[in-house]
Amino acid sequence: MKVIQVLPALQGGGVERGTLEIASALVSAGHESWVLSAGGQMVAELEDEGSIHVSWDISKKTPLTFFQVRKLRAWLQAGDFDILHVRSRMPAWIVWLAWRGMDPLTRPRLVSTVHGMHSVNRYSEIMTCGEQVVAVSESIQAYILENYPRAGRAKVRLIYRGVDPAEFSRGYQADMDWKNNWYKQYPQLENQIVVTLPGRLTRLKGHLAFLEALATLRKNGLPIFAVIVGGEDPKRLAYAREVYEKASELDLKEQVVFAGHRRDMKEIYSVSNLVVSLSSKPESFGRTVLEALSLGVPVLGYAHGGVKEVLSYLFPDGLVEPNDECALVDKMTDLLTKNENIIKINDRYLLSEMKSRTLELYEEMLRQ
Repeated sequence: MKVIQVLPALQGGGVERGTLEIASALVSAGHESWVLSAGGQMVAELEDEGSIHVSWDISKKTPLTFFQVRKLRAWLQAGDFDILHVRSRMPAWIVWLAWRGMDPLTRPRLVSTVHGMHSVNRYSEIMTCGEQVVAVSESIQAYILENYPRAGRAKVRLIYRGVDPAEFSRGYQADMDWKNNWYKQYPQLENQIVVTLPGRLTRLKGHLAFLEALATLRKNGLPIFAVIVGGEDPKRLAYAREVYEKASELDLKEQVVFAGHRRDMKEIYSVSNLVVSLSSKPESFGRTVLEALSLGVPVLGYAHGGVKEVLSYLFPDGLVEPNDECALVDKMTDLLTKNENIIKINDRYLLSEMKSRTLELYEEMLRQ
């Protein structure tokens, strides 16, 4: 098969990571893997693993982007692709308009993946444009069927995101070199109770509620420290300043580490006593939740969306009602003072399953 995946860019994130994982699976199975995006820091990894990257920005939300439809159609026709897989709204519009004008007998089969619970409108409905539509969780499947009934149940395929249990193995510990560097950089964290919140500095991720809970716990006599892992969003710098100011206002400057964007999340999880997921809106899946739980690190998360799904199956004790500050403090206290938190072994959300089921879907569509 000759497969091309299309997304806005390859700067980092769950959608981007999933794209690279499917690209790697295609190459390993002897297929030809292409990715079209505006580029980014993950391109080198993609190409090192044997895929071809095409640098083409079709994600800008401006009428001028629609002038690229004809050019893209001609390029796709010349490329003779078997499968065309779209993963984001604006590129999906451009791709769908180009694909629609191609010969139905020779054009590639079209797949779309719904990665998020976008605002419900005609613009977002484009993510159901595929001849087959992949839902990354049961929550996303329900979101599609409830809000976009025109998609039809028959073409919506549930394929969970997943992790590799060999990479995120139960009981994993970072090596001494990593720990020495980590504690040299953040000496205040050594031999302390550490709670980690992964997530870019955007309001959605719940940093302010996290800081408030941390301050309350310390006042209650629990001497905990916190790590916030995630870079600033260039479009939301005012919010980042608000988070820094809140930490100062709550007298937490010495107790909270802002680690920025990191590529060593597995190691950071391994030196954490608890990982939290406090997104104010339901997330489609919750990869960070799954990664931490796979290592055996307890996770506290709001009981909605994909995070609720993963926790309900692997660690129901970690669920807390969304935006309930008192319940959040109580649950954090409970999880941090328990002698043992029993986490089920992950046998459902597996990377190998995600890869094999996606490739099976491509092959099935080509046989039809």
